[in-house]
Amino acid sequence: MNPILEYLTGFNTMTDQVIAMDFLISAKSGVRNYAMAVTEAATPEIKATLMKHLEEAIFTHEQISTYMIEKGFYHPFNLDEQIQLDLKNIETALSIKF
Repeated sequence: MNPILEYLTGFNTMTDQVIAMDFLISAKSGVRNYAMAVTEAATPEIKATLMKHLEEAIFTHEQISTYMIEKGFYHPFNLDEQIQLDLKNIETALSIKF
């Protein structure tokens, strides 16, 4: 979509929010997968390497979630606000004409 139209319709923010949420979900998946891999490590060296990657994945998740909270894209501490935001996003997605 044209950047001017994205701005006028509000889809520019929606796009940022969608990208950030996708990144957050991927980061959460990475944390979970590294944590599981650490428990299956065969040697101390492999375990240490996986622990380093796990710490980096946790840090990345923290950065993304902090960014989303600051932008108002994510309300992990207020379920009512998050539900309202999710409902608004659903309405926006349903109103898109293809």
